[in-house]
Amino acid sequence: MTSDHSGPEEARRVAGLVAAQEKAIALFGEVEARGLVAPGVGEREASDRIRDLANDMFGTTKHWHKRIIRSGPNTLRPYRDNPPDRIIGEDDVAFADFGPIFEEYEADFGRTYVFGDDPDKHRLLHDLPRVFDAGRAAFAADPDITGRQLYAEVARLGREAGWEIGIWHTGHLVGEFPHEVNDGAKAESYITLENDTPLRRTDRAGRTCHWILELHFVDRARGFGGFYEQLLDLA
Repeated sequence: MTSDHSGPEEARRVAGLVAAQEKAIALFGEVEARGLVAPGVGEREASDRIRDLANDMFGTTKHWHKRIIRSGPNTLRPYRDNPPDRIIGEDDVAFADFGPIFEEYEADFGRTYVFGDDPDKHRLLHDLPRVFDAGRAAFAADPDITGRQLYAEVARLGREAGWEIGIWHTGHLVGEFPHEVNDGAKAESYITLENDTPLRRTDRAGRTCHWILELHFVDRARGFGGFYEQLLDLA
């Protein structure tokens, strides 16, 4: 199949992915303004509130992966786990991981919330966007950077700040729904130690690969973690 990764079709894909993320940013801004994730609220209830808000703001919204709200010790658990529903506490940490689809383009967006005054939880809240920005800078600085190299750099930055990566990767391909069906769990689809391929490449259909940078940092000794994700290579 011939590639048109620099032509109008690619420009349309980029615009679709950026617009999807802008809607996710608007959605989570409203989530914060309305206090939908808050002490006293159950994780499932918070997830349903965000789903309903997305539908109010953008019409009925599909999600390409399960909607996740995790709090307290559940924030240590990897994506594929399904811990029992938990009520968010007064001195707690919680995160949201949502994958809404807007006009057939995936957004993948995650944010962390801290309630109370715990200095370590607030340090994590501060470190997540800071390390995300440093990871993006490492990606921007090396045109040939591989998945292995970026994973290693994010892990180094996390360790330097006192955090451990909570899952086996730090990001993945993003594009037209559904990328999981197209690419499965292949290492080349993830920012992971097993991916020795350059992140700047084209996929099997000749389209430019675009990436999500996903940070799940944990402190197992203190019993909590945090989460932050959005587009790596575009907006």
